[in-house]
Amino acid sequence: MIPRLKSYAGLMVLPALSILLALLIASILIIVSGLIGEEKKLDLLLPLVAYRSLILGAFGNFKGIANMIVAATPLMLTGLAVGVGLKAGLFNIGATGQVLLGGFSAALIGTLVSGEPPLVAIPIALIGGMLAGALAGFIPGFLKAYTGAHEVVTTIMLNALVQLTVSGLANDVFRAPGFTFARTAPVGNAALTGVGNTTLHLGVIFAVACIPLSYWLLWRTTTGFEIRAVGANPTAALYAGMNPRRMIILTMALCGAFAGLGGAIEILRLGYYPAVFGTNIGFDGITVALLGRANPIGILLSALLLGAMRAGAPLMQIQARIPVEIIDVIQGVILIFLAAEIIVRRIFKLRAASLGSGEIQTITRTYGEKVAG
Repeated sequence: MIPRLKSYAGLMVLPALSILLALLIASILIIVSGLIGEEKKLDLLLPLVAYRSLILGAFGNFKGIANMIVAATPLMLTGLAVGVGLKAGLFNIGATGQVLLGGFSAALIGTLVSGEPPLVAIPIALIGGMLAGALAGFIPGFLKAYTGAHEVVTTIMLNALVQLTVSGLANDVFRAPGFTFARTAPVGNAALTGVGNTTLHLGVIFAVACIPLSYWLLWRTTTGFEIRAVGANPTAALYAGMNPRRMIILTMALCGAFAGLGGAIEILRLGYYPAVFGTNIGFDGITVALLGRANPIGILLSALLLGAMRAGAPLMQIQARIPVEIIDVIQGVILIFLAAEIIVRRIFKLRAASLGSGEIQTITRTYGEKVAG
């Protein structure tokens, strides 16, 4: 138990330091913003005022906490869409396209089952969104496995293809009459409405449930073991009797399913699919996955952190007169430090951890014992 806790603590060091550096850089930008703002004065305490307002906006009352959880819900899923892929050595940049296709499919299916009871209509629409997202993940996975096409290139191209196709369909073929802008018909009883006077909805439960399920899959099943082994060394996994091609396709489809569910939740919460729908949660999932070190528990915490920033930003803008865009700056700087972790390691003189050949041999030997057993 103690070694495992030490391992988890070690995984948290780099993300924590990246967040700290990002907040320090953002503090400088906040001070500069005071110099060029309306009052044009130097206020060294302005970052403290801004961060205090940010915390109060997210945790000051139940409404703020509810908004934080709702904002974090799709980020959990897109974080898993990227993080699970990283475990297999795949960089899924296509979460945005998978989100859009999942949301659009959920809107169409929700319209078809709009008259059914909510407990029937909502799961059906969500499953439809997951399957559509899985299809969007299957395509680049298949191309990667059988043609060697890099998943980064194919998923980026698929993002643009899905966005243009879905927008065209919502603007023409599936456009609902009687509205002032292009959109699909209402999803009726499939809509994810808030509980009571809060923004909390049923989709939160489905998203949170994916965290322990993905953890169980990756670390408690043979399939998860194969995914991690293929990500560590495909050649060693092949010699151990695994099928890297099958794992690549399965992993990408699973990643697409997570992102598709995130898109379905966002659209069912809105109640329809607008032709001009755009979202950053697909790319935000990259930050969540890297900040969480591709671990489901870390992804949950990272999503809650970014959700808290989104929920507290409006109060920060009101009290500290800081533009909400500073949150995007903080997120971007965090991503830069995570992507170039060598910078953080040199600043704090951390020791890099790598997957050595001995660990790879342990993976293949353990898998062989499982198969033999």
